Amino acid sequence: MKAPQRVFDIPTFQLEKYNEIDIFSSKINGKWKGIKTNDFLNRVKNISKGLYGLGVRPNDKVAIISENRLEWNLLDFAIQQIGAVVVAMYPNISDEDYKFIFNDAEIKFCVVSNDNLYQRLLGIKDEIPTLEFVFTFNSYPHLPHWFELIGKGFDVSDETLNELRNNVQPNHIATLIYTSGTTGNPKGVMLSHKNLLADVISSEYSFPIAAYDKALSFLPACHAYERCFHYVYMYMGVTIYYAESMDVIGENMKEIKPEIFSAVPRVLEKVFDKIMATGEQLSGIKRKLFFWAIALGEQYDVDEANHSTWYKIQLKIARKLVFSKWRAALGGNIKGIASGSATLQERLLKIYLAAGIPIWEGYGLTEAGPCVSVNCIKRGIKIGTVGIPLINIDVKLAEDGEILVKGDNVMVGYYNNPTATAETIKDGWLYTGDIGVFEGKFLKIIDRKKEMFKTSGGKYIVPQQIEKKLVESKFIEQAIVIGEGKHFPAAIIVPAFQNLREWATIHHRDILNLSKEEFLNHDIVKNKVQEEINISNLNFGNWEQIKKFAIIPNEFTIETGELTPTLKMKRKVILKKFDSIIQNIYN
Repeated sequence: MKAPQRVFDIPTFQLEKYNEIDIFSSKINGKWKGIKTNDFLNRVKNISKGLYGLGVRPNDKVAIISENRLEWNLLDFAIQQIGAVVVAMYPNISDEDYKFIFNDAEIKFCVVSNDNLYQRLLGIKDEIPTLEFVFTFNSYPHLPHWFELIGKGFDVSDETLNELRNNVQPNHIATLIYTSGTTGNPKGVMLSHKNLLADVISSEYSFPIAAYDKALSFLPACHAYERCFHYVYMYMGVTIYYAESMDVIGENMKEIKPEIFSAVPRVLEKVFDKIMATGEQLSGIKRKLFFWAIALGEQYDVDEANHSTWYKIQLKIARKLVFSKWRAALGGNIKGIASGSATLQERLLKIYLAAGIPIWEGYGLTEAGPCVSVNCIKRGIKIGTVGIPLINIDVKLAEDGEILVKGDNVMVGYYNNPTATAETIKDGWLYTGDIGVFEGKFLKIIDRKKEMFKTSGGKYIVPQQIEKKLVESKFIEQAIVIGEGKHFPAAIIVPAFQNLREWATIHHRDILNLSKEEFLNHDIVKNKVQEEINISNLNFGNWEQIKKFAIIPNEFTIETGELTPTLKMKRKVILKKFDSIIQNIYN
């Protein structure tokens, strides 16, 4: 059986190796409905013909702007196999980013999921001179539906399509993925078929799942992380189930009982917050048991040989009486949850692992295809690290601690940006911009190179490490550390409002009638937040400790501009937006 040479070979490989399985499954009219791999491939073929009939040619850029759905993946492969380039974008980025990406990539053709996105593009189309056609996945009166696109291919022969497929080489560009742009304009990462397949093969080795398992997908497929996982699942013969929405993930998990899904720390933190909220509602012996199990989980060591016999006995009881309910809420069959994009709190990771819920924390970046390293059962787990570099990927540290990566997974370069490419790839090594250390064979991320800063006293501050500790508090939802060029580091705190309310219900009922703003500005609440900061400060040297803070009432979000679509903080945006608050801190 021939191994895939181009990304669009993966479904054919799956068909030959696993035959009659559902490649994808979606919930339609209340019932899960799958599509067989052969049917999927036939639909991809017809879409490819339609694209070619419309005028799409090799190296043309075709945009997809949509939430996760079957049509997304059909179009992904259909574009690739005629030699065109997929430009997948988030549905929730700004119009300015859309304009930049469309013009930078010179996109001629685009498919969006709904009328709202269609109207947004229509509103800026005059500023995108290359854009010729926009279709929608959903059907609306008087709007061009993507079935019209398919109809354009009736006169395109199988021979023409086969010739187009055969002309696509492994080193040809399969996709342009524009980075989130935490600073400046997004950069278009060029990933070839070879890049993506190399990362699929490297990642597959670390996935302890098997053919005919089920994967739940809810992270955006336009992101390199989830997209690579989709390819791995297909390669391994795993059926991908699309979650209906973020709001009903819990119900979907109970219905399909997945063996694996990928998540970002924010999702896992939200799940844990819900679990804790449920625990707070318990009373009597059930409440005591719940918090006893949590405390037990906080002491968990991956190497269970380090546990005393008494601890092992207690953990066995906790898993049966408390943690079994957690596993049941995830469907009961979970073999692992892949966590990436940011660092997961060590306390949460310990509790999840103690509960018998394996979390494989990893590291990667779009420019690396994207996966670089991972904690996993096959190769070992060390809490506080992002695991061991994947097979066939070399990782080393520069003199200043910057993580360098080399392998077939490393991008071709940045589209239309040779200067940035030359700054990022040197002698075949990808300069990631992340600072790390090795703890034995395990890689640990310390911070972003560009985010480290010095105080006026010349001391280096690593904000990410401090922020990570701050949000371990159940009373702190988000935090950003500031203080570049100042006498001391400070923090802007987004408190966990509901948790503070529940705490006040027990200890300070007299402040419950205050408005949200008055409540958060009350000295009692400020003192509570200060206590939590004091606990965090114990982990750092005097020069690193947070000396002052300000509370803001609303979360950083994608919609309000403080977070990228991958939930990373846009530090420059936040610093500018809250400049007056920062000035007050230092005045």
